Amino acid sequence: MATVFFISHPEVAVDPGRPVPLWSLSEKGAARMASFAAAPTTAGVAAVWSSAETKAVEAAAILAEARGVAPRVHEPLHENDRSATGFLPPPEFEAMADAFFGRPQESVRGWERAVDAQERIATAVDHVLALTPGGDVAVVAHGGVGTLLLCRYLGEPIDRRRDQPFQGHWWSFDRATRRVLNAWTPIAPRL
Repeated sequence: MATVFFISHPEVAVDPGRPVPLWSLSEKGAARMASFAAAPTTAGVAAVWSSAETKAVEAAAILAEARGVAPRVHEPLHENDRSATGFLPPPEFEAMADAFFGRPQESVRGWERAVDAQERIATAVDHVLALTPGGDVAVVAHGGVGTLLLCRYLGEPIDRRRDQPFQGHWWSFDRATRRVLNAWTPIAPRL
């Protein structure tokens, strides 16, 4: 059985003056990703894909180097489009995330609708798997779209209760059947 690992990038260096897609991993995030990359969990990974967002590209590079493969980028793996609001302080962001998941058919304050982001991420994952010969695959992307995909593969409505508790988690599914094998699991302990 080939497995697909959906991995959310770990902690980032928050810079309110830069667009969120350009944020890099923090030292803690890079260290947690390196720990995960060295663990036996992903020993069979033969391909690593990421979104084009800097933090995902950096996290994918760490995993790809540990597995001896070249990372590949597929832009549609990006996080839900939140450019209408840009950076939001944590309390305001959490309220927006609640609204995003709670009203999936609506564009809340100009954010991409959750139903649209869910369709995009499912199509993007199908695309990268079609481009990748058999074997285990790692997709390094983002928590919001990862949760949307998890809900879809579980056959459940979009719901934030399936969201990761903090950045830097993974879940997996059977490549052939899309059956979920495990829910969000931390890539490594928080530092």
